[in-house]
Amino acid sequence: MDYIVQTGTAPFWIALATVAGLGIVELVSVLLGVSASGLLDEGFDFNGPGDAESGLLGGWMSWLNAGGVPILVLAVILLSAFAAGGFAIQSIISQFRDPLPLYAAMTGALAAAIPVTRWSSRGLAHIIPRDETSVQQQADFIGRVGTVTLGPLDQGNPGAVRIKDKYDNIHSLRANAAPGHIIETGETVLIVDGKNGLFQAIPAPAALGGDHHSHNGG
Repeated sequence: MDYIVQTGTAPFWIALATVAGLGIVELVSVLLGVSASGLLDEGFDFNGPGDAESGLLGGWMSWLNAGGVPILVLAVILLSAFAAGGFAIQSIISQFRDPLPLYAAMTGALAAAIPVTRWSSRGLAHIIPRDETSVQQQADFIGRVGTVTLGPLDQGNPGAVRIKDKYDNIHSLRANAAPGHIIETGETVLIVDGKNGLFQAIPAPAALGGDHHSHNGG
């Protein structure tokens, strides 16, 4: 196990620590009812109308299959593969000579991690449900009941609604209250409309579990 702590492995330990940190962030966010992975995907829309600023980055992310798995999962795969590749390179090289300089080890590890990330993400895309709200999928959420996790919902800045789809996958939707409503955190809502990743909600009727604690905006 000497190679694990030898000179030239610091970047790979940092990559592993980052993976652990991302896992903790996602776990805490899910416990709070808002998926960090889902929010990150919404912040980086690589599949939207093309723009000059994100063209090259968007092309690379698309090649790595960012549209197939959540960006956070993609980052975890890439960092894990980078760390594993780096440790393997330094372990093999140290059998014959001193460890490689950092720049050489990192370059080799990244070159190995990129195709591994692409292959792995393509496989995982068939297993991990995407927590996304694309135009094609938004209609699936209309008419579903959820709970406000970040509110109150009004007609200003969007809040968040925790909802299950027909497969019992949990989603965190960006949402406003429909005109005339203000809906507090923790209340049950009915999704009535959605466009471009932003949904509109109204207080859920009693028959659907509504509690009628919301009030009209004024």
